[in-house]
Amino acid sequence: MNFKRSILFLLVAVSLSFVEVLNAQNKNRLYMKYIDTYKDLAISHQKKYKIPASITLAQGLLESGAGMGTLARKSNNHFGIKCHNKWTGARVYHDDDAKGECFRKYRHPQESYEDHSLFLTRNMRYAQLFELKSTDYKGWARGLQRCGYATDKAYASKLIQIIELYELYQYDRKGRSSQEIPKLPKGYIPHQVYRSSGLYYIEVRPGDNLKNIGNEFGISVRKLCRYNEIPKDYPLDPGMVIYLEKKNRKADKAYTKHVVSAGQSMHDISQIYGIRMKYLYKMNGKDGDYVPSEGDVLILR
Repeated sequence: MNFKRSILFLLVAVSLSFVEVLNAQNKNRLYMKYIDTYKDLAISHQKKYKIPASITLAQGLLESGAGMGTLARKSNNHFGIKCHNKWTGARVYHDDDAKGECFRKYRHPQESYEDHSLFLTRNMRYAQLFELKSTDYKGWARGLQRCGYATDKAYASKLIQIIELYELYQYDRKGRSSQEIPKLPKGYIPHQVYRSSGLYYIEVRPGDNLKNIGNEFGISVRKLCRYNEIPKDYPLDPGMVIYLEKKNRKADKAYTKHVVSAGQSMHDISQIYGIRMKYLYKMNGKDGDYVPSEGDVLILR
């Protein structure tokens, strides 16, 4: 283990986190104001209905244009929910997939949030989503797209990008019940260190956090965040790759292209191939506003 650690110390270098810079540039003030207004409501709904607060907020932001869309301003409809057959409340007509479609109208945005939660919990189409953990925002985003919440092929990717850009996943932890909070293992077992694309990395285990990983390998949390282009409170899912050194500018020769799957973000792809996001965007001629859609082909080198 000492030999491995000595190698890792030699590989450690200070790197500028492109994601931190990119996020600071791309954050929208209207989005920030919307989040501040509705985050507590989303958290309370997670506790009551088990829908991740991050998903509720991301859908509200996306569907309502941060509360500035026509449906949100005139009808308090923040989630784009259409009338459907069982709706007996007020309604409004708006052009969407077709001209003059019927949408639900509410007296207050709070009613829209309540109806959104009831819409998901009472509709059997979405029943499978409630088998996921309330902190699994990626699973929820991909599930909503798969279950047909929206016709946009990039819907899951857009939700995930919003959640990660605005760090909405932090509210999922606040919305958990005490029974959902995992306990750290009593005995700590060292991680297996792997090497791929010339990079050392480990795979996240249940109960892991950046602090215990950093302590094990003598790497600060700040550097782990930079190497993996994540904020310090980023949720670590079991099986997730954590690099112990700075990622490469391009993928190995064996990997030249990547076909995007539903819900994959640019960060997901950068972690798979050990490429810094700055260069992944640059190689593909994309800027920070680009959201990958299912089926897109990205150049890796």
